[in-house]
Amino acid sequence: MASGIRAEDIPAFDAFLDLSREIGSDILKTQGAGGNTSFKRDGVMWVKASGTWLAHAGERDIMVPVTVAPLVAALRGGDPRAEKATDFIAAALNASGLRPSIEASFHAVLPQTVVAHYHCVNTIALSVLADRAAAIAARMAKLPDLTWATIPYRRPGTPLAHEIDRVANTRPDVLILSNHGIIVTGETVGEVRQRITRVTEALSVDERATTAADPAILTSLAEGSDFHAAEDAGSHKTALSPASVAAATLGSLYPDHVIFLGTEIGLLADGETAKAYTDERRSRDLPVPKMLLVPGYGVLLANELTAGGRVMARCLAEVVSRIPEGASVAYLKPEQEHELTHWEAEQYRQALDRKASERT
Repeated sequence: MASGIRAEDIPAFDAFLDLSREIGSDILKTQGAGGNTSFKRDGVMWVKASGTWLAHAGERDIMVPVTVAPLVAALRGGDPRAEKATDFIAAALNASGLRPSIEASFHAVLPQTVVAHYHCVNTIALSVLADRAAAIAARMAKLPDLTWATIPYRRPGTPLAHEIDRVANTRPDVLILSNHGIIVTGETVGEVRQRITRVTEALSVDERATTAADPAILTSLAEGSDFHAAEDAGSHKTALSPASVAAATLGSLYPDHVIFLGTEIGLLADGETAKAYTDERRSRDLPVPKMLLVPGYGVLLANELTAGGRVMARCLAEVVSRIPEGASVAYLKPEQEHELTHWEAEQYRQALDRKASERT
């Protein structure tokens, strides 16, 4: 797990893997293959591999070694190789044979030793608001000793890395990414862990109360279709309040929403079955959404949805249940959805997710 790490650095690297696993095991911080962490030593950065799960850190070899300076130079020089970062892998140390996270370039430009990026649902719920600047500033004011900045939405990869590079030399402790998530940095694992705890508390948003799902009704409505009732109880929250239904169906909120659930969430009419809904869509040559909401009863998921997709359904439920009722939301634009759905890097990540689901 720590091939190429000096003996004296192994305890710190093992602590880094422990932190990565903690972040990846908390559904309110990271879901499936989302999020990534990095650890720098002697000009080499160990960063999570694309398509792998932080929850598996320490159990599987999910970190890829990348040479920092050449990658940073490529990003700043407009070299297209900075996007995948595969040409900057320290091949002799890359036991996994995997390729780096598409977000490796922003990890590289941040000078701190330890960088943790994750899809905190509280942060996302705040960062999708039209008045996010004020909402976030009010909460971060509780942490006056931490430096922080907000980053406008950009597609993950080099577009986002260029935005982060604009503030990297100020060594921010926290970066809040609009319609995306959060980055917490530090010089030691302990420092980052402590900051994550404090920032999580400061950015906490009250969750909207809901009624319980009705599995019997959902099973009946799914009969004869390619859908089933979500097995995870928390995933049903998206359909259990009118405010959450509205937030989920009026647009796409963040990249993994688009990548794993698509650009449209389906909505069943009162008494409508999943089969009737899908038949009608197909009769008009319209794509069938991967997720259907049954207002007041719960959520139906496509049978073809991967493990990654199923946890993203839970993520969406957690996010929308924290968006205040009646709040103005800044959804992703159609062109931003298009660049995500037609992006080779995400197609690669989805392919890994499908393979993992097949093995399961």
